[in-house]
Amino acid sequence: MDTLNATEDRAELGKARLLHTMIRVFDLDKSIDFYTRLMGMKLLRKREVPPGRYTLAFVGYGDEDEASVIELTYNWDQKEPYTIGSGYGHMAVGVKDAYALCERLAKEGVKIPRPPGALQHGTIVIAFIEDPDGYKIELIQRG
Repeated sequence: MDTLNATEDRAELGKARLLHTMIRVFDLDKSIDFYTRLMGMKLLRKREVPPGRYTLAFVGYGDEDEASVIELTYNWDQKEPYTIGSGYGHMAVGVKDAYALCERLAKEGVKIPRPPGALQHGTIVIAFIEDPDGYKIELIQRG
């Protein structure tokens, strides 16, 4: 690849953006409740696909034309919760007050494996919570 094409390719990729992250969920209603009521996202759209025996629900903080969202995939025939696996790390969500959010989530029974705390220099507070399927979500409070 010559330099001109590499520069053009990078410029074109710079116009790209992350559209969504897909996770498989065991209880769609419980997951939608978690992400909308507890995490403040909106249910953007939901679609059943009877031939494939699954339902897709998209949740996020903004419209899909402007923001990255989460695709919740519910497979109708799944009899056991999914295993997360060792390759998955976490999603990150920027929040205004990690302490207050974690306090509210704890009252709702949400698992908080790492309570909020300042990082080394005290300018960023992080916490880790788990959704109903055990997916880790890092909460990041800046400033």
